[in-house]
Order: sequence, then C-alpha cells, then structure tokens
Amino acid sequence: MLRQICLAGEIIDYRIKRTGRKSVGLRISHQGLHVNAPYDLSNIQIDAIVQGKTDWILKKLAIWRDKMSQDPAGLLPDKTVFPLLGNLWKPGITADGRFRMMPADSTEKVLSDHYLSSGVFREWVIAWYRQHALACYGERIAQYAHQLNVPMPPFRLSQARTRWGSCNSAGIIRLNVRLIQLPLHLVDYVVAHELCHLFEMNHSKAFWKRVAVIYPDFQQARRELRKY
Repeated sequence: MLRQICLAGEIIDYRIKRTGRKSVGLRISHQGLHVNAPYDLSNIQIDAIVQGKTDWILKKLAIWRDKMSQDPAGLLPDKTVFPLLGNLWKPGITADGRFRMMPADSTEKVLSDHYLSSGVFREWVIAWYRQHALACYGERIAQYAHQLNVPMPPFRLSQARTRWGSCNSAGIIRLNVRLIQLPLHLVDYVVAHELCHLFEMNHSKAFWKRVAVIYPDFQQARRELRKY
C-alpha cells in the first residue's frame, strides 16, 4: 500500500507491507521509505510512528538522494553485470578503446575497476540503456496500439523510482527506463497496461477486461512484476 505523509513540511511517499511481526520496522532504499507493520496496526497508528521518526527518515533519505544523484534512474547497480530484457551482460572494451557489452557468460576479460568507477563509463551505460529502451518501447507500443486499433501515442522515458509506467489525460505514455532491464514479457505487460488507460483512466473492471483482451496473462505478469 502506498501512502503519503508530511514530515517537516516535506511530502514523503512510503509503502506499507503488512507482516506477522509485532513491531514496526522502517527501511530506506533507492525506492524510498518502506514500512513493515503488524496486520492489526491501523494506518493512523503507523502514521504516528513514522512521524516520530521524522529526523531519522529525512537524514537517511538525504543520504540516498545524494548517492542517487549520479544515477537518477537507478540503472547502475554496484556490480559488473547489467541486465537487459532479462539477459545479463558485462562490459568490455574494444581494441580502439570504446566501451561495449558482451554476454555475461563470455570468457573475455571485463573492464577493470578503474574503468567501472569512471564517470565516462557510467554515462555510457546510461546511454546504452536509454538507446535500447527507446527502440524496444517504440516497437512494443506500436504493436499493442495496433491491436487496440488506435494511433501510436507519444511516449517518453521516465526516471520514476516507484512506477513502471503511466498514462496522462493527454494520452502521453511514460515508461520507466529501468523497465528495459526486465524480461520482454513484463515490458509488454506494462505497455499493454498503460495503453489501456487511453480508454479507461482507472483500474475498473472495464479496464482489466480490456487489458485481458490484448494481454491475457496479465495476472501472472502483475505477480512477477512485484518481485522487482
């Protein structure tokens, strides 16, 4: 469950996960504030506990924001293997000094830590992801728009931390650039989901019925998507 709370004048989004624990646990990640709470605790009680941790929360969020300022879309995990459409790739370098990606199971030598920690490499990886995202999303949107018998809508890349996609009242689709790291069938689900919002700007029965027409396995895809 996603909620909002005002802490020291700042609106903070946070997610509540109900568990069998007896106390409330708070955690900060690249996706923001997470609260694990007992089933029998009301949302109002949880809000009060969160308010009581205002200083700690704002301090930790500031640390995360500073860390993520170099990688706003969250594309660069602290490792040398990079997912793309569910497959793993590792970075290498060509004979003439250019970066490239190769399958993770390749026996070729990966880049040294000197390269991996450089700002130039980080910028190259982000550009690599964005290039693949633009090409893939454009193709999938065109395919599902054709199934819905609508013109292909404009789309943009998003750097949102907690949403895979969105569709506004102007019919503009926004897809998270991190979505390109997931398997293609999950990309397809998010695309189909957002395109159906061109007809229904809600999650009514009519909306899900339309999703089911162009993406019958949407319930399985929703379950998988929650793992990421």
